[in-house]
Amino acid sequence: MTSGRFRLVHDVSNGARNTRGGLGLKVDDAWTGEQRATASLSGGETFLASLALALALGDAIQHDAGGRPLQTLFVDEGFGSLDDESLDHVLDVLDQLREGGRTVGIVSHLAELRQRIPAQIEVRKSESGSSLHVQLPTDAAVPA
Repeated sequence: MTSGRFRLVHDVSNGARNTRGGLGLKVDDAWTGEQRATASLSGGETFLASLALALALGDAIQHDAGGRPLQTLFVDEGFGSLDDESLDHVLDVLDQLREGGRTVGIVSHLAELRQRIPAQIEVRKSESGSSLHVQLPTDAAVPA
């Protein structure tokens, strides 16, 4: 997700009052050659790390479930924290997942995503309640 710049590594340091640290993570930054706290990541970098972890968790679940694929992934927000290049990269990765047979749902308020993603479900709110507006690509088959 970061073109090899970041790698998450297990932090085996002790926690508060010398207790076991649990699943601590540090960021191995290839640009600086140093490890640093995950709290030092920017908003966009944190989103990329979270998305990479979610994808890896899905693969781990698939492996532990005897090869049953995790077919659906929903990504909720976070896209607004990405710069244009990172947004394009993340959407390309999600497109590859979709082309590989996964269903990828994106929850977002970004206008850029509305322009790039042809199949959409828009929630419209009003005084009388919410309604859904479904937009399918013009070449999509609609079930009868």
